[in-house]
Amino acid sequence: MRFYDIFNGDADGICALHQLRLAEPRPAVLVTGVKRDIALLGRVTIVPGDELTVFDVSLDKNRDALLRALEDGARVQWFDHHFPGTIPRHPALQTFIDPAADVCTSLIVDRHLGGRYRAWAVVAAFGDNLATAARRAAQPLKLTEDALHRLQELGECLNYNAYGESVDDLHYHPADLYTTLARYPDPFDFIIDEPVFDVLRTACADDLALASSVTPAFQTGNCVSFVLPAAAWSRRISGLFANRLAHDHPARAHAVMTLGAGGYVVSVRAPVSRPEGADELCRKFGGGGRKAAGGIDFLQEADVDRFYTEFQKMYS
Repeated sequence: MRFYDIFNGDADGICALHQLRLAEPRPAVLVTGVKRDIALLGRVTIVPGDELTVFDVSLDKNRDALLRALEDGARVQWFDHHFPGTIPRHPALQTFIDPAADVCTSLIVDRHLGGRYRAWAVVAAFGDNLATAARRAAQPLKLTEDALHRLQELGECLNYNAYGESVDDLHYHPADLYTTLARYPDPFDFIIDEPVFDVLRTACADDLALASSVTPAFQTGNCVSFVLPAAAWSRRISGLFANRLAHDHPARAHAVMTLGAGGYVVSVRAPVSRPEGADELCRKFGGGGRKAAGGIDFLQEADVDRFYTEFQKMYS
């Protein structure tokens, strides 16, 4: 029997895994990648008795691999907040899935653990651009405003590290970042003592400054799109830039489109004041996500005008 921890490489996936392993420590093979690398179950070759724990990865996007794993004799525990489609019924599958707009996977794990490592769930919620949910979760911790700001900065930096076309774009491989973070039960100790945090904070600020100089490529009263150039810094900052835009203009929907070969990678943020529809919009173009935030792995140049039409229709 082997253990696998399969997780999205962003703040939510890493913090969800970290919480559960603080409560239930066990050695496991780590399976992860960049944020958009979500077809992760297919990487695992199953033998009967294997146990898979999955965090912050869409069941709908891994359905075939999940069914094969169950058929091959694996036991699977699944924590997630993305659109799941129809959840299979199987005695070896245990799911904790909640696609509500104000929930992230780490908050689901926090719920499962009764709040034992709540500060890490707050970090993840901030990183997932769920500031209101993060602050609500943090209330029992009675943190100062400065402490909340530090947790928010950590969440944003962890999330920033996950964005890229491949792990070569990232500052740290998500598996290595989790392994470093796993040494810290308290996020404030990570902030104070871990050099990795300083590296991410400095790099994030530099990339964000570059993105902030870009002007809108498309704009209506309710929708704005920015196009970033084909560069590693663009691919790294696209998610955080979209989150910052959403925070600064809560009544608008935003799309950040990063140029690639023959098309774009797209990050969509629904208005903070109406956090819905991002997943539905992105699924029309082969993408996915959750109600408040979604993504398209590849939008062809020929489909840009259709995307803008659907974008306006969704948020008119």
